Amino acid sequence: MTPAHPQDSSQKGDYPWWLVALAVIAVALAVVIVSSDIYIQVFTIVSAGIGITILVTLLGFFFATALGLGIALMALSERAVLRQIARFYTEVIRGIPILVLLFYIAFVGAPALVALINLILSPLISAGSMEPVLVRDLSLMWRAVIALSIGYSAFIAEVFRAGIQSVDKGQIEAAKALGLTRTQRFRLVVFPQAIRVILPPLGNDFVAMIKDSSLVSVLGVADITQMGKIYASGSFRFFETYSIVAYIYLILTIGLSLGLRRLEMRLRRTGQR
Repeated sequence: MTPAHPQDSSQKGDYPWWLVALAVIAVALAVVIVSSDIYIQVFTIVSAGIGITILVTLLGFFFATALGLGIALMALSERAVLRQIARFYTEVIRGIPILVLLFYIAFVGAPALVALINLILSPLISAGSMEPVLVRDLSLMWRAVIALSIGYSAFIAEVFRAGIQSVDKGQIEAAKALGLTRTQRFRLVVFPQAIRVILPPLGNDFVAMIKDSSLVSVLGVADITQMGKIYASGSFRFFETYSIVAYIYLILTIGLSLGLRRLEMRLRRTGQR
């Protein structure tokens, strides 16, 4: 018989009153927005940035997850050089604030990347086969995506590393005895078990990235925060504007958190069968 999760028995009878309270507040705010011409106008303008916020978050998280998994595998490599490189990367990137990283990638990294691309393509450019790449060709939105991807990849790498190391070594040895290759062991044995440990902190990083995506407004990217900033600076309705901005972010993050919690519970039940 599989023992119950330590939190399951104490929380089975707990009614989610916090969720009821949030739902009541959300409905009340929705009624206020619908019944006020000012709030409707603010919501219409600010909500135009929802698409950019979601796009930046999804792209940034996708690339951060892929890069983080690669860094984690390097950290677990049998080669000391790869382990040292991975450790150097995670320690340096985790020590730099996301806002500083945004400025650095946007105004230092992007010009350097464009210069490198032009250097590689210099034979074609000299022959007149193509035009040199300009810094403005790399949009501010993509610079923000690159910065978020790099910034979060270091944290996600540690999540993957801890999750992979949580798998019982005896099962890995058994997979070796069955003749599975390193790739097959990871795909068939390690990752399916590690994902149950990885998912909760990975979901937390996704929620955090939604909130940190608001920092891209400092680059002029037209996300929710930037649209609110533009409207508030012109109308001087700061209370109404930033109340709507906070409301939209809360809807996005709480909705995502509830979805991730349900997925986590489903994976936990699957693992106990």
